[in-house]
Amino acid sequence: PQPSIAQASSRPSCPLLFGAHPIQPASTMQSASGEKVDLYIPRKCSWTNRLIAAKDHASVQINVADIDPTTGKYEGDYQTYALCGFIRAKGEADLALTELVAKADSA
Repeated sequence: PQPSIAQASSRPSCPLLFGAHPIQPASTMQSASGEKVDLYIPRKCSWTNRLIAAKDHASVQINVADIDPTTGKYEGDYQTYALCGFIRAKGEADLALTELVAKADSA
């Protein structure tokens, strides 16, 4: 049997569409020592200081090795540089990385 129009309209509405459920506060993670820990910490572009969004799949993070100036051997340390997809799309990533490394070397 088909439900009548009156019966069909008395059905409960979808709770996800109309907000029938109360909004629960976001949970925070805690470490073993009890201090609060963020779930996601966004990176910043080393060249433009823009935040790198989680969906920026064109961004890269590059580790540049520190070498001994006299022997030229790798010392085991490195500098990390993050470049956003905006800089890479403009074709300026090579310039940005070169300038950042030169600035770090002179300091």
